[in-house]
Amino acid sequence: MKKIVVVGGGHAAAQFCAAVLETKQAVEITLITEETYLPYQRPPLSKTYIKEDDPQPAWLRPASFYADNQINIYMNSCVTAIHREEKSISVNSGDRFSYDVLVLAIGTRARVHDVFDTRRYSNVFTLRNMDDANGLRAQMGDARNVLVIGGGFIGLEIAATSRAMGKNVSVLEAAPRLLGRSVSTEVSDYLLNKHRNEGVEILLDAKVDKVDEQDGRVTAAWVGDTRYDADVVVVGIGAVPNVELAQAAGLECDNGIMVNSFMQTSDEAIYAIGDCTNFPYEALNCRLRLESVQNANDQARCAARAIFDDPMPYTALPWFWSDQGRVRIQIAGVPHASHVRLVRGNPADDKFSVLYFDDNKLTCTESVNMPIDHMAARKLISTAIQVDPEQAADPQVALKSLSPAS
Repeated sequence: MKKIVVVGGGHAAAQFCAAVLETKQAVEITLITEETYLPYQRPPLSKTYIKEDDPQPAWLRPASFYADNQINIYMNSCVTAIHREEKSISVNSGDRFSYDVLVLAIGTRARVHDVFDTRRYSNVFTLRNMDDANGLRAQMGDARNVLVIGGGFIGLEIAATSRAMGKNVSVLEAAPRLLGRSVSTEVSDYLLNKHRNEGVEILLDAKVDKVDEQDGRVTAAWVGDTRYDADVVVVGIGAVPNVELAQAAGLECDNGIMVNSFMQTSDEAIYAIGDCTNFPYEALNCRLRLESVQNANDQARCAARAIFDDPMPYTALPWFWSDQGRVRIQIAGVPHASHVRLVRGNPADDKFSVLYFDDNKLTCTESVNMPIDHMAARKLISTAIQVDPEQAADPQVALKSLSPAS
């Protein structure tokens, strides 16, 4: 019987356990997580969870799943070392667990802001897990002014949610545009105008010069001579992959834990999956580290197949979504600056897509309130067929009609 130890408690870890069970192989699974909860859905934390009166965790699998399948779970446990020669790990309790295969699904942590330190101020939050969300919820009710540091996906989702709760919301983004590393200027400009029209104050190229504080709380932030009041501060300036455990064990790391196309690390007995991995992406002939539910789930399935001698290289099409108030952004593929970009539809109608082409191949789409476009584009990108860009950009032409199966 193969002994598999999984370190982590997020989407990748839960999906890996399910994928292993689907192989019908004899296996002993041990899941070790620093969290005090069973694996749960994380996307709702920045949206519905913080505004509902009595939110309930959205469990990825019920407790019975782990019990019925004899998955050994150790919660509130931190792995302190990997002993590669012995094929074992140590945890903070002093216990050791041996393995035949070790799977690292250890995710990311919030990037620390040099001014807004969550350890120093009781009303400053990041949002990576349920404890973060519970702490934020506890203060949101009485807050009038919500200050968001960072105009990325998390920051904008929090801004939209806070505004829907009737809060005064200010977003301070250090870059010259929103989501500068993630979406096109067309989508970035649309979101800037949309949030501003909803009453969110957004300042770009914003460098916080100082903060006012009282009794361990931030009461305001200053950008130049302008003061931004704050009852609650949410910092969303990106994430850092948790690689320290892997690095200490001598595994190859570079902006994540380096893996091959089968999620195998530089140690053949150790795999890594999810947000913590740096993996080869053949479509652009490069390496990527992605933070998405899709990537976590698909890498988990890939690793499970490889471990049980049914390997298939990881070629899944990346896709992602973000809900910001009444706006849903869906992205398929990975945008590349050198690819030709065309807009399908009219941003003024709150429904449009941005299409990226390499020659006549669709490589990426960013769809705003256009779920049909998104689904059709995923098929077109995956099949890599030749498409007339001008025809694809014509909103009178259904994208799905350009697929060979249509």
